[in-house]
Amino acid sequence: MHRRRAGHRSDLRTHLSKPRIGLALGAGSARGWAHIGAIRALEERGVKPDLICGTSIGALVGAVYASGELDQLESWVTGLAWTQVVRLMDITWKGGLIRGQRLFNLFRATFQDREISELAIPFGAIATELSSGREIWLREGKLLDVVRASIATPGLFTPVIRNGVILVDGGLVNPVPVSMCRALGADVVIAVDLSWGKLGAYRRRRVPNETPVEQREEPSWFERLRPGWLGAVHAAGQEPEIPSIFEVFNTALDIVEQRVARSRLSGEPADVLITPLLPDFGTMEYHRAKEAIAEGRVAVERMMPLIERVIL
Repeated sequence: MHRRRAGHRSDLRTHLSKPRIGLALGAGSARGWAHIGAIRALEERGVKPDLICGTSIGALVGAVYASGELDQLESWVTGLAWTQVVRLMDITWKGGLIRGQRLFNLFRATFQDREISELAIPFGAIATELSSGREIWLREGKLLDVVRASIATPGLFTPVIRNGVILVDGGLVNPVPVSMCRALGADVVIAVDLSWGKLGAYRRRRVPNETPVEQREEPSWFERLRPGWLGAVHAAGQEPEIPSIFEVFNTALDIVEQRVARSRLSGEPADVLITPLLPDFGTMEYHRAKEAIAEGRVAVERMMPLIERVIL
């Protein structure tokens, strides 16, 4: 009897010593491929989440990871060329610039579109109700339908109608879903915030990446368009030019996302905050996956002393 009780106490201590880890993957458009590098670096150090929550591009990467298909996603994104990104844009003027049907048909042909309830790792995504601004938690249904709602960036992707409600990108209300991880039972939350480096001093300089990546090739016409898409960076004392309408809209969304993210994180802080720095990344530069993945790894390296202290 005494041995049984002692064994029970030992099992309880073992159970209590292993915190339930939640991974919160934030919004950030093309910067989102950094999530792949961060996940890889965490796994290599023995850190595997017990649940995953994502917003926008974080919902896409998180969903694929929860499905056990991260290898396929990494292989696909690292092979993307800018011309392929353009071909996936099915342009429309109703509700947004991109319908998204062509892209998600490709996703459905590439990845298994499972029910969320069938996943081995609990998963949830964030969307925003357009009519009220309410934060919507998506925890059931087909995985890619949920992701499509979470990534519906206003003005870029057309909104999604789900259960009679019009939904848009969750980054408007909860860019880094730490709160959802806590609600789903996470004891420790590791969050990846992609909004760092979008504005201010970070944006005006390149951050050297410690991991070498191949030199990217871009069509010459894209080089001419690039300043208008990314936002011109001006030298000190140089008179700025009036930006393009796309640049104004995109930067305005960046401001909202960063402000909301920092506000939410101040009230609902993560235990470990990983911040990939990709200041010169444009919203649609999905073909630069290798650079983003490399920076995701480096961002985890910067936080390893805290991760080792808190989790390992």
